[in-house]
Amino acid sequence: MNIRHLRIFITVVDTGSMTKAAEELFIAQPSVSQTIKEIEEYYNIKLFERLSKKLYITEKGKEFLSYARHIVTLFDEMEKSIRQTDKNSLLRIGASITVGTYVLGKLTRQFLDDYPNIDIESVIDNTTIIEEMVLKNELDFGIVEGPIHSKDIVSKAFMDDELILICGDKHPFREKPYITLKELSKANFILRESGSGTRELFENIMLSKGLDLTIKCVSNSSEAIKNAVISNLGVSVISKMAVDSELKSKKLFHIKIDNIELKRKFNIIYHKNKYISKEIEEFWDYCFNFKFDR
Repeated sequence: MNIRHLRIFITVVDTGSMTKAAEELFIAQPSVSQTIKEIEEYYNIKLFERLSKKLYITEKGKEFLSYARHIVTLFDEMEKSIRQTDKNSLLRIGASITVGTYVLGKLTRQFLDDYPNIDIESVIDNTTIIEEMVLKNELDFGIVEGPIHSKDIVSKAFMDDELILICGDKHPFREKPYITLKELSKANFILRESGSGTRELFENIMLSKGLDLTIKCVSNSSEAIKNAVISNLGVSVISKMAVDSELKSKKLFHIKIDNIELKRKFNIIYHKNKYISKEIEEFWDYCFNFKFDR
């Protein structure tokens, strides 16, 4: 059993096919099949169920995958660290859209002012995508606002955030002191896409009260959502920090929801088996000490 076995297994999982894995690794498909067979025989386990010509990873396969990713990650990080002499260290950071738009840039600037010999690559996407990339070791860690679903991910809260209901100047909600959840269920909503932490939090609250949402428009852009609400196309729930200037200029209006406060935490997320380097810990220190200036 060696690193090659683990790399081939991981590629089969990620591509969902031995044929595709062989193409990606530039090896023959029988070699991939033989490698999977060798792992299964070595550990006396079944990694995949083969049904209707499709592969479905087993529970034992999922357990093996977690270890395999960890081992390959450690090996790659050792290689990079040992070979890296004059090159800058690199941090690969993922951020969900709210965090990436309003927090990550300020954090990165503060950090690089003090650590110019560290390079940063960042990816901004919704929480679900960032979680998947962390699980696959495509990122060193993520900074997200949404709930995490994998048991292999560790979360560390570092900052409070508040979601608020917003409407435009001509929307009937503007004149009301507060809105009930029942009234909200009848309103036209402009929300983020599925996989967004902002949307999931609000949808879960409505579902817990037995209420549905009328979703008129969906966008992965906070700016597009704000502009649609300003145009009185509907209402939205969004991070308060994302609409700070629009509230001050009275382009948007904060409407209270009766007996509901939408509070959440921004979290650092990383794989439970991730090797935490000094550079990662130093960036996290900036996260824990970060203050959002309005």
